[in-house]
Amino acid sequence: MKCAGPRTVTYVVASGEDRAPRFGFIVSKQVGSAVTRNTVRRRLKAVCAQSLSGVRPGADVVIRARPSAATADFADLATEVQRCLARRAA
Repeated sequence: MKCAGPRTVTYVVASGEDRAPRFGFIVSKQVGSAVTRNTVRRRLKAVCAQSLSGVRPGADVVIRARPSAATADFADLATEVQRCLARRAA
């Protein structure tokens, strides 16, 4: 399942296994320099850590950052990712 916003695209697949959810991040060079990409990735990881309790066990989540994620602040990214996780991974 896919949920797209202006800054990220979130893909969720339910594996049916009884394990903790797994997260993956795609932040391409189109997002910016290495420093910018790492900042975006760290922000996305922090958002996912905050939302972990609302994600069903066994879910595999991949979040792809769009270039506009580089200029977004943490609150904007958090709102968008949490909305997608609530819709697709809860």
